[in-house]
Amino acid sequence: MTPREQADRLFDRVIAAQERGDSGEVAFFKPMAIGAYGQLRDLDADALFHLGLIYGTTGEPDAALEEAKSLEARNPRHLFIPLLKELVGRAKGDTALAAQAFRSFLDNYDAEIATNKPEYSAHKTMLDLFKERAEAQTR
Repeated sequence: MTPREQADRLFDRVIAAQERGDSGEVAFFKPMAIGAYGQLRDLDADALFHLGLIYGTTGEPDAALEEAKSLEARNPRHLFIPLLKELVGRAKGDTALAAQAFRSFLDNYDAEIATNKPEYSAHKTMLDLFKERAEAQTR
């Protein structure tokens, strides 16, 4: 298994444990996942998104926002940016940030999906669900 595959498996483990409400498993594997991504050289958009999700779903919205900003510096229209920003907005009760994230996502969706980025295929279900929520919130 490559170092990236190890990091991604740890990410999957943390997110699955968080979804199950298993705080013990989250606490155990979260530092390992963060450390595994930290060992990688250049983090691609997918890895930055994974880190942002780990932070955002485990009570560290400021760290999640930093990952969104890292993504934004590379590609300001990337669809993972609004996903992370909306997560941060929800966590902080910042409805303006969440609303802006939904609008940004919808504004960039068609052009970004047309790029066929592999990370969009890997997270297609999440993107589809977020699009539905964004459309519902902006009606």
